[in-house]
Amino acid sequence: MKKLYALRGAVQCENKEDDIIIWIGRMYGDLLKTNNLDESNIVSIMFSVTNDLNALSPCTALRKAGHAGGGMALFASQEPEVKNSLERTVRVIVHCYLEENSKPNHVYLNGAEVLRPDRVKK
Repeated sequence: MKKLYALRGAVQCENKEDDIIIWIGRMYGDLLKTNNLDESNIVSIMFSVTNDLNALSPCTALRKAGHAGGGMALFASQEPEVKNSLERTVRVIVHCYLEENSKPNHVYLNGAEVLRPDRVKK
């Protein structure tokens, strides 16, 4: 039996297309791998991006990294400007179906680990 889960992740990137593609692809790939998740079990993916990253949409970056085919719903928005927030950051929430007793694994990379050190695998 499967249950709906929300997986979280974040990554810091340079404001360059290639860097955004590489890090979005790696974060997403790690979410798939560590959760034994097949893309067919994903309902939707929502990104938020800090305002200093404008070289490429994370949705486009995900597709250019070779993921998120078919009719998967993708959405991106700008992160609210908050004093002292982490710069150059893309956050993601992936709504997906996993086995009912799964323990979701979240992914924080390339400096974004400071956002949720309690969720970072050692």
